[in-house]
Amino acid sequence: MEAVACVSCGALGSLLRKLGALLSDEFKLLTTVKGGIMFLQAELESMHAFLKKMSEVEDPDEQSRCSLKELRELSYDIEDVIDSFMLSLGGESSSNPRGFVRFVGSCMDLLANAMTHHRFAKKIKVLKRRAIEASSRRARYMVDDVVSRSSRPNIDTRLPALYTEMTRLVGIDGPRDKLIKLLTKRDGALAQQLKVVSIVGFGGLGKTTLANQVYQNLEGQFEYQVFVSVSQKPDMKKIFRNILSQIFRQESVSNEAWDEQQLVKTIRQFLKDKRYLIVIDDIWRKSAWRVIKCAFPENSCSSGILITTRIIAVAKYCSSQHHDHVYQIKPLSATHSKSLFFKRAFGSEDGCPLQLRDVSDGILKKCGGLPLAIITLASLLANKASTREEWLRIHNSIGSTLEKDSDMEEMKNILFLSYNDLPYHLKTCLLYLSVFPEDYEIKRDQLVRRWIAEGFIIAEGGLDLEEAGECYFNDLINRNMIQPVGIQYDGRADACRVHDMILDLIISKSLEDNFVTLFCDPNQKLLQHDKVRRLSLNYHAREHTVVSPNMIVSHVRSLTIFGLAENMPPLSKFQSLRVLDLENREVLEHNYLKHISRLSQLRYLRLNVRKITSLPEQLGGLQHLQTLDLRWTRVKELPASIVQLQKLACLLVNSAELPEGIQSMQALRELSEIEINQNTSLSSLQELGSLTKLRILELNLNWHISDTDCVMNAYEYNLVMSLCKLGMLNLRSIHIQSYHSCSLDFLLDSWVPPRLLQRHQCQSSRCGSTQNPRGYALSVISLDILKNSKA
Repeated sequence: MEAVACVSCGALGSLLRKLGALLSDEFKLLTTVKGGIMFLQAELESMHAFLKKMSEVEDPDEQSRCSLKELRELSYDIEDVIDSFMLSLGGESSSNPRGFVRFVGSCMDLLANAMTHHRFAKKIKVLKRRAIEASSRRARYMVDDVVSRSSRPNIDTRLPALYTEMTRLVGIDGPRDKLIKLLTKRDGALAQQLKVVSIVGFGGLGKTTLANQVYQNLEGQFEYQVFVSVSQKPDMKKIFRNILSQIFRQESVSNEAWDEQQLVKTIRQFLKDKRYLIVIDDIWRKSAWRVIKCAFPENSCSSGILITTRIIAVAKYCSSQHHDHVYQIKPLSATHSKSLFFKRAFGSEDGCPLQLRDVSDGILKKCGGLPLAIITLASLLANKASTREEWLRIHNSIGSTLEKDSDMEEMKNILFLSYNDLPYHLKTCLLYLSVFPEDYEIKRDQLVRRWIAEGFIIAEGGLDLEEAGECYFNDLINRNMIQPVGIQYDGRADACRVHDMILDLIISKSLEDNFVTLFCDPNQKLLQHDKVRRLSLNYHAREHTVVSPNMIVSHVRSLTIFGLAENMPPLSKFQSLRVLDLENREVLEHNYLKHISRLSQLRYLRLNVRKITSLPEQLGGLQHLQTLDLRWTRVKELPASIVQLQKLACLLVNSAELPEGIQSMQALRELSEIEINQNTSLSSLQELGSLTKLRILELNLNWHISDTDCVMNAYEYNLVMSLCKLGMLNLRSIHIQSYHSCSLDFLLDSWVPPRLLQRHQCQSSRCGSTQNPRGYALSVISLDILKNSKA
């Protein structure tokens, strides 16, 4: 099974499923329409196979890129047409008239249906022609042959790190000495055992340089020392021969005809009862380590192995018995960054002219302590004029310089190694982060829900979509592609950030593939395609952003807006929108949302706008909506039609009242900060217990002391009954807080939570605080329930 949408294959995943559904007996299609769909299905399956094959090519040539772009754009256009057609076929009247009125209505429906089919048949004809032309063009220019013939010279980017003079390094003494201590310190019964230490960190942080310094400083303390590089696609025979040649030094060993088993056996026999140090540089796979470690005897005279890798899980696996032997290499400090930069650019730390100091600070901020980036940019600037104008030009074009300047090629290649190693679904999820501004803290749950709405997540191995999405998030952290932020009590990261250099990389790639279109940094030169698929507008960075009148936004699937400007495009133009995320805090007007009901494909809606106090009643028409996040609005009463949202899985509000008829919302998995007060009906409280899929529940109880004991008892009884029902179903986490005189004692007295608790917190306060400024009685119960499933 594969993702619905991805950067490599466009919308082909979901499109093929929809074409299959249209050809089923559920839809009664005209013969001409059915024939056209069958042709498209066969043609698109072939295109899909080609795109998946091409996704494995690391650097396709220009001709191949043009073909890929054409096929991806075609898939999106076809899906837009199919979605429109399926929507027109699915619209049925909820009323059931009789007699003559019903007869007339049926005739009108048949006529409308026939017209819809004929319009669709014309569009299918055009799309068929485009598909045939694309296939012919691919065959005419022999794109498949070009792909199979293309090859690039393999340049080892690690060599400069191995031959860097010690005098040119900064900030390396502390990490080097710590690693030497880890490798050489021995205690007790394990003193003679082989010790494996791992260095882990993102590409360009200096892992190879650090390992080489450790290797050189320990020279003479071991009988035998070996330094070998592994790489992404290791040649095991070559690696073992390299080890043998370094062990035997001057001795000539004829091993060309030996297989891996003979090589391993020879190395083990020779190193038995000898003290050795082996550096295994740049290992990417656990499977590679399982083979390589066979060559080294474990009970071996206080020997040591030092490994470098970009992947946390690999580092832990290689040092599986000693997780304290995993060294996470850190970016350079601000002081060391400045020292390295000025040494490379001017020859000395105090050589920077005064007029270039602030520009240098900006460049160093962009480098984020990444030694490779600092050295590369400093070397580039050393050959430029030392004028403020020239340095500002480089600073403002670092992203495009990374893409085009030959002097930056080494850094680009090293960064791209990690990107190219990602499976296609993680490439898609990573590129999607380019919609967020520089230094933005991206919340994990927000990001995962957006991925789901876009169709990037595959539910496999018994995981649901949210669990699979969190695995994707953790995998990107594990591969050091994103930086974790806000580690919680359970070890999960609450959010992430993207290093500036990685952000430049993924922005460049996203723009090239027309995956994302950005209007943000005024200094950034952006590619603009006529048809936009995902649009991010950052009015904070670029106040006078103007969307080109030639830009076709009717195909936009994701719209993210930070800030506000008067010329924001109206929502009515975004007919294919799946994701709408508005972060504006204060000033967005209500009428901007008046046409929201026209967004028939909308799956994710987040409003971070304080000024919004209500939503259009037509909100219930968004039948595909999965997430509605209103936590940063002042909406206190939800539209009555909200209970019509049959696919809504996540409803996040800011003390909005519990709606009537909530039992209709059977897809709900999370219901957060919903308020129960004197206006809440007892039937709504009862219905709360019928939400069988609910996992996370956050309630604010806000009924007043003036209510009679009879009413209070009824509220308390119905709430307890609903909580008991939910506790026997899928509930994993519950948080309840109450204001005024509404005590939570009745819950502690009459409700027995499920047995398996991960965390339980109960507190009560009657004094004012920053969280409770009015001095109301505030009681809180918080339970995280650990189910037997993958909670």
